[in-house]
Amino acid sequence: MTRVEQITLGSTFYLLGHTISWFLSNSQLVWDWWEDKPLITCLIYAIPASMFFWYGTKYSYAGLEEAWGARLLAFGLSYLTFPVLTYIFLHESMFTPKTLSCVFLSVCIVMIQVFWR
Repeated sequence: MTRVEQITLGSTFYLLGHTISWFLSNSQLVWDWWEDKPLITCLIYAIPASMFFWYGTKYSYAGLEEAWGARLLAFGLSYLTFPVLTYIFLHESMFTPKTLSCVFLSVCIVMIQVFWR
């Protein structure tokens, strides 16, 4: 597997893990049914999210060849998923100067980790 394929696969796993983690934390805010069910929420979401993060780290580390690179890639991708899901499900705008600045910085972090050798 090439470096680009490893990073792409790792990034995909991270994005899936962050998406599931968003629902783990925020389902209680989106749907009334989840409001008072922390145990079932954790049982449903925690294992798949953990597996995606585990594989995300495996492939990102293989492609980037450093733990810091994998960690910062995961961080940057988390800040790309959170604003989008929060906008879609909680109707909170990501189009504020502060949030857009953070999203821009997250994109910069991802690009630095992927392209700066």
